[in-house]
Amino acid sequence: MTEGNFVDYIKIYASSGKGGKGSAHLHREKYITKGGPDGGDGGRGGHVIIRGSKNMWTLFHLKFKKHFRAEQGGDGGKSRSTGKDGEDIYIDVPLGTIVRDGETQEILFEITEDTQEKILVEGGMGGRGNWHFKSPTNQTPRYAQPGIEGQEGWFQLELKILADVGLVGFPNAGKSTLLSVVTAAKPKIADYAFTTLKPNLGIVEYRNFQSFVMADIPGIIEGAAEGKGLGHRFLRHIERNSTLLFLIPADSDDIAKEYEILLNELKKHNPELLDKQRLLAISKSDMLDDELKEELEKEIPKDIPYLFISSVAQMGLTELKDKLWKMLN
Repeated sequence: MTEGNFVDYIKIYASSGKGGKGSAHLHREKYITKGGPDGGDGGRGGHVIIRGSKNMWTLFHLKFKKHFRAEQGGDGGKSRSTGKDGEDIYIDVPLGTIVRDGETQEILFEITEDTQEKILVEGGMGGRGNWHFKSPTNQTPRYAQPGIEGQEGWFQLELKILADVGLVGFPNAGKSTLLSVVTAAKPKIADYAFTTLKPNLGIVEYRNFQSFVMADIPGIIEGAAEGKGLGHRFLRHIERNSTLLFLIPADSDDIAKEYEILLNELKKHNPELLDKQRLLAISKSDMLDDELKEELEKEIPKDIPYLFISSVAQMGLTELKDKLWKMLN
């Protein structure tokens, strides 16, 4: 998936179908000139339904089609025949999509399972036919109910990526390189900050045909929680990862300070992120000898398990996968 095709936020307009009119028909036959009321009910208007699909990764397909209008219900007919229900419209979205009211920003529901369906706007009920209104005092009612109007409105869809492991680090910490080495993903890699502007997902193949999903989330900068840099746009993707892999390069000026800043940004965005399991990987470690490693170990925070890795030299990656698998299971 190219970076431009990754869309994680979209606004759509949905309107459900109006219910069909009830019929005010009176029964007529060759030898029955004054039959009773036999008008059927109107059909229900079509719903607009959001449906989860495990085969989707982005909201890109909604970028150019933002208006969804369901069909109206059919009108009732004679002989108590009910009108046809309006056809429902389905909007397929990736798992991890949150749906909000476009005006109040209130979260309406989340889609987290394949084929899960939630009605976004309900179709209007069909009107009742005149036979419902027959009574001892009114044998031939000549009226029926009109159908109820459908609902409509603007809605906001936000995608929070569902991945097992989220990569957390400053721009240029080597997250994209790691992802490209341990998975089949092909993120853009270059030697400048913010090469990654959109999350990249990759499947890490583990032993015995097992696997887990790793997400490379764009680099954090100080002030990201306040919306600096790419801000909230990517911090929300970390919320759904069960394990956070912090990546700090071996040539960093101060590993402990960098780790503290990263933690602080996560805490400011959502304090619950600190409850997740954490692992620290010191990247670009192929340039370290044993003596330098010992020196660096003194700097590493004591409250987090760590290991030295190098994506380029393929060093420590099996150990990293083993550790992550253990944490996930």
